[in-house]
Amino acid sequence: MNALQAILLGVLQGLTEFLPVSSSGHLAIFQNLLHIGQGVEDLFLLDILLHLGTLLSIFAVFYKDIFKMIVEFFLMVRDAFLNIPRMIRHEERVRVISTAYRKFVIMVIISTIPTGIVGMIFKKTGLAESTAETLLIPGIFLLITAGLLFVADRTPEGEKTPKTATYLDAILIGIGQGIATLPGISRSGTTITSSLLCGFRKDFAVKYSFIVSMPAVLGAVVLEIGDAKGTKLEPAYFLGMAVAAVVGFFAIKVMLNVVRNKRYIFFSIYCLLAGLVAIIGSFFIK
Repeated sequence: MNALQAILLGVLQGLTEFLPVSSSGHLAIFQNLLHIGQGVEDLFLLDILLHLGTLLSIFAVFYKDIFKMIVEFFLMVRDAFLNIPRMIRHEERVRVISTAYRKFVIMVIISTIPTGIVGMIFKKTGLAESTAETLLIPGIFLLITAGLLFVADRTPEGEKTPKTATYLDAILIGIGQGIATLPGISRSGTTITSSLLCGFRKDFAVKYSFIVSMPAVLGAVVLEIGDAKGTKLEPAYFLGMAVAAVVGFFAIKVMLNVVRNKRYIFFSIYCLLAGLVAIIGSFFIK
């Protein structure tokens, strides 16, 4: 892989990971068009580094929330241990989930469980990898993403915040995020649409969508490291990672504005057109 290809894939990852147009779908399409790699296995290390780049961009934008959540997580663990002797002595226990940030942490953990289960099923069956080897399936899934964004554009804003959101909401969003591991199904589009349908406030919906992706991406990276053994690590991969981080940072800023103004219809039209082009192209490009 040369530097230009790495930069292109880095730009694609940074943009499409956060804009609701499916990073995996676009990467699958461009990898098929450019014939990058001799097979899906050759691209594991590249995918790992590109996703690490987008994790850096999430942290750069939401570092205050993430730091606060980490602190509250350890405080919850402390309070849980403090409750053990209190339970033995039948004393009044400390309330563990006592703040909105603590509720946020628990919701992210709950969402991660169904995401991991669905992701493992797809990995064991090879469904995600096999569907990325053709233009047809990502094209069809992009049409589904277009439909989801059309729904999001017409869903009225809710009023739920971390304090009022339910754990069932977290489960449903987690299932949606797991399904979005399929190439062409937008992760951010799916989670934001699910959040809005659950009645989340717009700013909370986008924040939840990005932060809940962090444990899911980290888990996927850990699983892919084992599959990447024996594959060649090219210097250009790090260039792609850096580009993905920088572009991703600005893409998140754009999405925060999009959610605020609720302009999903433009992304819906784009996914519709991209999906149709991919489907038509699948009959001509081998």
